[in-house]
Amino acid sequence: MFNTFEQIIDEARSGGKQRIAIAAAGDADVLEAVKLAIGIDLADFTLFGDEAVIRKLAADIGLDLARVEVVDETGLAMSALKAVQYVSSGNAGTLMKGLIGTTDFLRAVLDKEVGLRTGSLISHVAVIKSDKFDRFFYLTDGAMNIAPTLDQKVQIINNAVKVAHALGNDNPKVACLAAVETVNPDMPATIDASLLAKMSDRKQIKGCVVDGPFGLDNAVSAESAKHKGVSGPVAGQADILMCPEINTGNVIYKALSYFANVECGAVISGARAPIVLTSRADSPRTKLLSMATAATVAKNS
Repeated sequence: MFNTFEQIIDEARSGGKQRIAIAAAGDADVLEAVKLAIGIDLADFTLFGDEAVIRKLAADIGLDLARVEVVDETGLAMSALKAVQYVSSGNAGTLMKGLIGTTDFLRAVLDKEVGLRTGSLISHVAVIKSDKFDRFFYLTDGAMNIAPTLDQKVQIINNAVKVAHALGNDNPKVACLAAVETVNPDMPATIDASLLAKMSDRKQIKGCVVDGPFGLDNAVSAESAKHKGVSGPVAGQADILMCPEINTGNVIYKALSYFANVECGAVISGARAPIVLTSRADSPRTKLLSMATAATVAKNS
């Protein structure tokens, strides 16, 4: 089981590098991450976008494009569609979003003819490493699904479990988060959490152990769980943090990014190939770790 991003990077580089296709790649921050990736021989790249812009930006940041394939396409929507088709045809194992709106990018991802749809929900999984813990946390979903139904939460869990499995965690512990760790009829998140836990008990959700509801504290901290009298196989030992809706996940992700000493790589799961969809505010390092995470998921799925 991988416990550090260095291990994930090593896995992505081993046994033949993955190829990453980037849609609308004419973005300095994205190309900076590509430069970092090439510097450690992480992956091969095919960049879709305005070739003149890509080459100008690459020259500005000192990115040598000699080892990079560039496909000239000035239209943003068409560059996304071509990148998606490139991945769906098996020419690359991972897709990445560049300088294009998320809505337009996802429209290409879900295109009926060349897209990466599977018929299942797609969801965001942030892989987080804190120096306070000896394991990864998988935070989901803070970017895609606004107010998931119970059935959608099952799919979100399944998507996160696939990522955890690809990173070597064969039986991740899933904590369904809420404001409290007891079922309250006035708090729908706690009811959904209890139902998801029972579904896990009856093997309706496989490849993991699901329990809840949990407060964030007694999901991740054994000491907090013991202090509050919260027990069970997930209490204080959670790997996957299942958020009740997008606001919770987004705030946790950004709070960790800005207030805590954590590293993060994120991937969209549930499509035919892993997808890197980072925020413009994410650092080149975060983009690099997201590339490495997605490449490893593609390799091990």
